[in-house]
Amino acid sequence: MAGAHKIGELLDRCSAAVHVFYFAAISCVGWGLLTALKVRAPHRRPCGIDMFFTTVSAATVSSMSAVEMEVFSNGQLLVLTALMFIGGEVFVSLVGLASKWFQLREQIRNRSRVDSHDDVELETPTTPAAGAEYSTPVATTATEAESSTPVVDEKMLQHDAVRLLFYVVLAILLVVHIVGAVAVAAYMHAAPGARRTLRRKALDVWTFAVFTTVSTFSNCGYMPTNENMIVFKRDVPLQLLLAPQALVGNTLFPPLLAACVWATGRKDLAEVAKKGREATGYHLLEARRCWMLAGTVVGFIAVQAALVCAMEWGSALQGLSAGEKVANALFLAVNSRHTGEATLDLSKLAPRPRLFVLVMYLPPNTTWFPFGDNSTTRDHSTKSQGIGFLESTVLSQLSYLTVFVIAICITEKRKLKEDPLNFNVLSIIVEVVSGYGNVGFSMGYSCIRQINPDQLCTHRWTGFAGRWSESGKLILIIVMFFGRLNRFSMKGGKAWKLG
Repeated sequence: MAGAHKIGELLDRCSAAVHVFYFAAISCVGWGLLTALKVRAPHRRPCGIDMFFTTVSAATVSSMSAVEMEVFSNGQLLVLTALMFIGGEVFVSLVGLASKWFQLREQIRNRSRVDSHDDVELETPTTPAAGAEYSTPVATTATEAESSTPVVDEKMLQHDAVRLLFYVVLAILLVVHIVGAVAVAAYMHAAPGARRTLRRKALDVWTFAVFTTVSTFSNCGYMPTNENMIVFKRDVPLQLLLAPQALVGNTLFPPLLAACVWATGRKDLAEVAKKGREATGYHLLEARRCWMLAGTVVGFIAVQAALVCAMEWGSALQGLSAGEKVANALFLAVNSRHTGEATLDLSKLAPRPRLFVLVMYLPPNTTWFPFGDNSTTRDHSTKSQGIGFLESTVLSQLSYLTVFVIAICITEKRKLKEDPLNFNVLSIIVEVVSGYGNVGFSMGYSCIRQINPDQLCTHRWTGFAGRWSESGKLILIIVMFFGRLNRFSMKGGKAWKLG
């Protein structure tokens, strides 16, 4: 078991390195393409660090904003769309399934070649010294061939399970994007107000529909409008179209995947898939856990929506009908987990976004599960007798976030002193947690809140990070990478004893 644990650790480290290289590579390629293409207005062209910040934000599906989105041309919006698509969790996992599929296929082929070689040796005539001596090697070879058969059968079953999962995930990916884009485009054509908004912003309907669908399902949260979804706060049908896409692309994807696998009727393959990431690259949840996950998600949404309605009914939600208020509260609650699309200005909420800091930090599969875990799969790390030096130096997630917040407070210390209403620790915490959770919520920046008004200050529809120094933006870029790859550091901090 110790050998298997070491091999598992090695594979995890290799996988982490591959993921780091993948996201760094697509971010750099996207930055090159974004820089090479022309913006809508040359005099408003963003600087290099803002361009790179935007590509990293799109690739890590964080939607942290340092540039107004309407600056980008249609070609640049297509680049951002591609980055969000290939950086989304579902697409990345699909690539992992494809890799596992080809790996298993090669293993089966190699095993078949070995078995064929053994069969040839079995059929080769030999000259025995005695009749009794001739039967011994034949029996031994036959026994070895029979013992290898279960191994091949198990590999074949595992291969079929991975292939089934690949096609199921691919089908979900295609269906959601095609149906979602068509539905959004149809609504834009049917709603005069929404169509006028796109015409005023010089946005093509299909560009908007595809960009929004990809962004929502990948849980990025970018919108091709400067104001994000604020300009569509009265478009309740559009919100109802996007909310399910945000859920099935993140928190409700495991129940959806399990339901699709169950619908195939291949229970034998589903049982193999349940063995964990070692077998398929996916960890399918059992039915009871799927129900509890769905219930947890619904519970979080209901509590947040109720609190927003209770606190903002006559303030931030003022001017909307009762149905629009409830729809906006629900949409904000759905997006607070990981998507980050907002129909309200977070800086104007009564409790500010303290309400959302916790849910932004929580992993997508957080589940209230008051039952014993009867899974046959166990974490190998619990069976290890010791902790390696590298693992023992790793801190917990909250420790790293604390370090990041302190580092940004240091880089922005002058602005914290001169502009405390905009630059305060709470706003920085919200930005860091939002970047870590790949959410995209931001407190923004307001020239009105300046204690010493700057006559040159202009209002921009960007996130709070758009006003940071280059050093602060670089730190937030690291936070976004760290949050996108946090699965490889979730076990950190176990070696640290505080008592």
